[in-house]
Amino acid sequence: MNISVDINCDMGEGMMNESLIMPFISSASIACGFHAGDANTMQQTLELAMQHRVAAGAHPSYPDKENFGRTHMHFQPDAIYDIVKEQVDILANIAARLNYPLHHVKPHGALYNMAATDKTIATAICRAVLATDKDLLIYAPNGSCLIEAARHINLRTCNEVFADRTYQADGSLTPRNQPHALLHNVRDMAAQVLLMVTTRTVNTTGGTTIPVIADTICIHGDGEHAVEFARAIYDLLSMNNITIKSG
Repeated sequence: MNISVDINCDMGEGMMNESLIMPFISSASIACGFHAGDANTMQQTLELAMQHRVAAGAHPSYPDKENFGRTHMHFQPDAIYDIVKEQVDILANIAARLNYPLHHVKPHGALYNMAATDKTIATAICRAVLATDKDLLIYAPNGSCLIEAARHINLRTCNEVFADRTYQADGSLTPRNQPHALLHNVRDMAAQVLLMVTTRTVNTTGGTTIPVIADTICIHGDGEHAVEFARAIYDLLSMNNITIKSG
């Protein structure tokens, strides 16, 4: 059985580990200034991605540097469209100057979580992406409103799972403010990744097993074990003859 999967990481967020992570991933989602980063970090991260032949994408957020984009905010659809389009355009323009076209868009933090369950937010995001570049992929959880909205307007999609987060029975991630939201050791993380990629299932905190689609595996660049996890996932997939490539 030939299996291929993407390894993605959120980058350009002010972490000092990105040059150590980049060799072990196949796509990078780059902060566009609203939760982290600025024009200089965007260019530096794009140049690092180019060096390692890693596909680059935009990582737009609510305007929330104070809480790293994790505050649930409420905007009208047109405002969400503007917020997302502005960020994707900024990164796309820098990428164009470097002659390294963008590959995907993955919303960040609260914007990502709210778009997963809110059709109106998801539609506004996808409209903004389509207006920038119809060939960009949308990274989002399988079965989410964001995946459905993207497909409705013929944007390509990439179903995302998380290496370092635990899952609830409804398929959502365990909220960060609850116990056992994060996986902290390589053994548990590796077991979850291999299960998701090879069986398209994941075990929940409640003890049930639910279906997932793992087109791309996310590593959080701001995670305590980000470098260790990236290397471990890369080695794990390689040892199991699973091809690592961007979507």
